[in-house]
Amino acid sequence: MEHDQQPAHDPGTADARPTSAADRPRRSRLRWWSLASLAGIVSAGVFLAAAELMAFLVARDGSPILAVGAFVIDIVPQWAKELAIELFGANDKLALLGGLGLAVLVAACISGILQFVRPPLGAVALGVAGALSLAAVVTRTGATPFAWLPPLVGTLAGIAVLHLLVRRLRRWHDAVAVGGVETHADPRGDAPTPPNPAAQAERGRAAASVDRRGFFVLAGIAAASALVVGVGSRVAGAATSSIAAIRKALKLPAPNSTVTIPDGAALDIPGLTPLYTPNEDFYRVDTALTVPSVDPSTWRLVIDGMVGERVELTFDDLVAMGLDEYSITLTCVSNEVGGDLLGTAKWLGVPVRDVLAKAAPSADADMVLSRSVDGFTASTPLSSLTDDGLDAILAVAMNGEPLPLEHGFPVRMVVPGLYGYVSATKWLSELKVTRFDADEAYWTPRGYSAEAPIKLSSRIDTPRLDKAVDAGTTVIAGVAWAQTVGIERVEVKIDDADWQQATLSKPVNADTWVQWFLEWEATSGTHNVTVRAADRDGNLQVEERAPIAPDGSTGWQRRLVRVS
Repeated sequence: MEHDQQPAHDPGTADARPTSAADRPRRSRLRWWSLASLAGIVSAGVFLAAAELMAFLVARDGSPILAVGAFVIDIVPQWAKELAIELFGANDKLALLGGLGLAVLVAACISGILQFVRPPLGAVALGVAGALSLAAVVTRTGATPFAWLPPLVGTLAGIAVLHLLVRRLRRWHDAVAVGGVETHADPRGDAPTPPNPAAQAERGRAAASVDRRGFFVLAGIAAASALVVGVGSRVAGAATSSIAAIRKALKLPAPNSTVTIPDGAALDIPGLTPLYTPNEDFYRVDTALTVPSVDPSTWRLVIDGMVGERVELTFDDLVAMGLDEYSITLTCVSNEVGGDLLGTAKWLGVPVRDVLAKAAPSADADMVLSRSVDGFTASTPLSSLTDDGLDAILAVAMNGEPLPLEHGFPVRMVVPGLYGYVSATKWLSELKVTRFDADEAYWTPRGYSAEAPIKLSSRIDTPRLDKAVDAGTTVIAGVAWAQTVGIERVEVKIDDADWQQATLSKPVNADTWVQWFLEWEATSGTHNVTVRAADRDGNLQVEERAPIAPDGSTGWQRRLVRVS
């Protein structure tokens, strides 16, 4: 008979499985809180999607998630930065975005539950998140006049959707209670609801069914809209900026001079790092959460500060000064002993000294504070940029093509002999001639030295730790670097035997690393291989280990080699 049929199951209906009286309130509360969490997640999605749409329409720099991510990068302590680079390497930005996404997910769930249990606390929590993201946006260097609009619109949209979804969820919950389907504790802690008469139960079930459908329909529409709008705005923003297409179409004039690669400069040894690092493999460590989009036609470089005349150059002005090719190895201060945060490229550019000469720096100045379009700054000794014997350049090309977007397009600094954090500013926008006692750069107050010459070092590339080699003649090989000075020799030690001098490749110049190799009659077992280098000034690589802060790591690399 019809009266024997069971009502359709919904989250408020007791399970068919026997449950204790103590379990029922807890299970019911978890069901409703799960739905409230869903409402919070959907509302957060609407928040971000609406903000991304407004960022696309009126203020590209107004994206809340990117502004908050950039803020986190700015305030992260030194140990956390080192840990992130050690764990994730070039993927540290993706890891940060993933962490932020997880934090947003958790916060969204909490907001939904708060709005369901104690309204309007959930809306207040979402509003606080919006206020924090707005503050992160408007306090960024170079924030545009309408940068505040995306987080504001996103916050209002998110709060509105949260209110509508939770109101529908509450109506569903109350209809279930009235219908007699749920006869145990209210998730807000109220007293148990007694059963209702049959007619009232039927009306309650009907109302619950309507409200249930309404909740899921509204949640589905809001979630789908957020996904389409949010992803669409991001994709449209990337497409309409078309900086990648502009870069691809950019034609640079032929250089006045090119680098001569001597015979024997590049060794053909399996597993050995190539003489020149392909652009796609070149390390990237910077503070930019997303790659800045800079149009060469609107790019400007300002030279000011302690100068005789303020100078402003366009991209065409810079290129018209004449381009030359340079071979320079770059090294990150975060490079551990034996690490891979360094690379060598052929750069096309203009000497920084020629650019600075246009502004006539003061004789009292001793530092140039270079600034990126995203606000990053680096402190470079003025002498390193004006010395006729040093090839510090403003680079516009890398390995035969315009600078890749992630490596500073359209213009970056390249300074041999200095770690990148004090010299290699990407997406360059300003050179401020100043003094070390008057200005400090981005990383200086975060525990790093204001001046940081690259330390003499060497690395073993092959054999690898994770792969055994056969007994017999084996080649040990790697690279060594001592920018602006040059490598004199590389020595290798097997276990406790005497040091053996390795064979060096023909050096390109003092600013480029050299390759080295040693033939070894390997015997079965496990061996410790140690490498050290000496530069042309007679300095021997420091044996004692030192951390990367405050001015770069030191130590001899020792590698365990297994011989089968």
